Amino acid sequence: MVVLVLVSLVLSLGAVAAAQEGSEEAPRVRLARATWDTGWFQAEVYRLLLERLGYQVDGPTTMDNAEFYAAVAEGEVDLWVNGWFPAHDEFIPDGAPVSAVGTTVDDGALQGYFVDAATAAANGITNLGDLADPGVAELFDHDGDGLADLVGCNVGWSCATTIDHHLDAYGLTGTVEHVQGDYSPLIAETIDRYRAGQPVLYFTWTPNWTVGELDPGSDVVWLETPFPSLPPDQASALHQTTITGIPGCASDPCQTGWPPNDIRAFANTDFLDANPAVRRLLEQVVIPLDDISEQNVRMVTTGGDPADIRRHAEEWVAANMASVNRWISAANPDAVGIQQPGVDEATAGGSLNVAARALPPFVIYENRTYSGFEVELVRLVAAKLGMEVEIYAVDTTAKQIDDIGRGVARLGLGGVAITQSREEVVDFSLPVLDSGLTILVPNESSRGIDDRIVSFFDAIASSDLPWLLVVFGVAVLIAAHLIWLLERKHNPDFAGPYRRGIWDSFYWSVVTMSTVGYGDKVARGTRGRVLALVWIGLGTLVFASFTAAIASSLAVSELRSGISGPSDLAGKRVATATHSAAETYLPSIGVGPVLVDKIDDAYLLLLDGDVDAVVFDAPVLQYHASREGAGEITTVGSDFQRVQYGLMLGPDDTELRERINLALLDLIESGVYQRLHDTWFGGRG
Repeated sequence: MVVLVLVSLVLSLGAVAAAQEGSEEAPRVRLARATWDTGWFQAEVYRLLLERLGYQVDGPTTMDNAEFYAAVAEGEVDLWVNGWFPAHDEFIPDGAPVSAVGTTVDDGALQGYFVDAATAAANGITNLGDLADPGVAELFDHDGDGLADLVGCNVGWSCATTIDHHLDAYGLTGTVEHVQGDYSPLIAETIDRYRAGQPVLYFTWTPNWTVGELDPGSDVVWLETPFPSLPPDQASALHQTTITGIPGCASDPCQTGWPPNDIRAFANTDFLDANPAVRRLLEQVVIPLDDISEQNVRMVTTGGDPADIRRHAEEWVAANMASVNRWISAANPDAVGIQQPGVDEATAGGSLNVAARALPPFVIYENRTYSGFEVELVRLVAAKLGMEVEIYAVDTTAKQIDDIGRGVARLGLGGVAITQSREEVVDFSLPVLDSGLTILVPNESSRGIDDRIVSFFDAIASSDLPWLLVVFGVAVLIAAHLIWLLERKHNPDFAGPYRRGIWDSFYWSVVTMSTVGYGDKVARGTRGRVLALVWIGLGTLVFASFTAAIASSLAVSELRSGISGPSDLAGKRVATATHSAAETYLPSIGVGPVLVDKIDDAYLLLLDGDVDAVVFDAPVLQYHASREGAGEITTVGSDFQRVQYGLMLGPDDTELRERINLALLDLIESGVYQRLHDTWFGGRG
């Protein structure tokens, strides 16, 4: 875990500070979590906070809705932080000693129905009620039963009950099927279907990674419901189902059919009465909806191992240390002043404004969130400094340098190579990555027949074959004229006027030289036979050279471009980005590069065949080749021309540079840096 080292000492300090006086063992909390993994991040954040408060946390244990609410009412589990209200009201036993406490997300959890924008626009679909038309419903029929397949909720989820209620209330049970099962693979299949250009119809909610994958208002649109209607236990929320400001809805306000939910902690009241510090903590904590959505996207895109989710929670706690300390202080005044290990309380606090230039894998901006190797590293560094990170986007390194010079930003990142020209205007931290340049070329297996034909003729044109063809033609014509002159008077095979006789002679010259020798035309005179013997010998050599040249050209055409390293770049069309290390390097080996403003433009030139190769920073090209360019392009050869990357700072910001360098050294020595490096680049050192 990336920041486990950073929090481990704090956990033990908090436990000592908050433990009941004279107690030999920390008090315990039995924590549960929901079955949907998009809520596990919050559970991990609260686990860390409870441990900081001095509690020993058992779990979190995964439970479905009905199971949890029954268990917490019986005192078999103490709390969870995945309560959705009013959606979960139906699960709360009457008179049970339980209560919701605090609000993690206020009125921000939205739910609703979606269809792909293309199908909606082509068929005028804006309302769930439109699916009452069998012709419209059939557009979303994927199993051939004539009913629209609506990917909905797992059996036992509260949303499943509401979906069934809607289908009945809006008269859709005869045209729409509620597809239930395991939501995660069902929605993944739905997204794959969308990417294949097929119509999709599904239910989802926020926060959820699905909203990041299929953007409402762009990829998909919200479906309004014909009128407000909810199950009887939610009837009091009917007036909340019309919501303003919904992107991708045909109307504003939008009749989503679902009230917005608060995400809240829910606990056993007896437990809260016995542990007032926990109640006070739960009343304090707020996690922004955007932060949850960002983590959900990261969780899905990185595979979502349990260690990843814990790491994401640890990073969030570290990045929001000021708020965390305030919550802990409010819950237990004796815990005031908890800091990250190594943070100087006199210098901790404040924001670290960061100007980031998107350059995967250093900085990735997707779905309105930032991730990437340097983004995660800077968050870890800031956590050690007790600072909160504020990242904003810029397009160029020049803009980063200007913003740092004007004091708008204190840090710049995005795969910025440490160069002499940059050192003259900004300062750098210790190198955060040591790599080099590499070469990107088309992947041979991705080329079509047209590309192969063009490559074949290009190879022929650049070989010795054209000259050999000239030699071959001249030799054949000479031999044809000689045999005609020697045989035309006494050999009927070559008799006749020049126009006819020379054609027969040309034919004889070719078949004899090629050793085919059909025998239908042969020399009969002594001088003609001597010429034939000489021609057979010479012709064999000429023809062998000709066929060798063809074979060589075919072999050349099967090579990507003959590029396997820097020494092969001479005479090739090579693209790179302006102001990069490659722009400086390529002229030193005699290559005048094709310059583009953004490296993404170089990828397009390569795929279009306008350049033979791209040379740029190895981490960037390798990341692109393994993801967006997979199957079409590949890197070749070993890395070359060492490149070091650093974090840019103002030349006069000496104090911050020293603090950042000390934090980097601590992350390196603790092994946290290596784990982060291996996450993004593999174990290559």
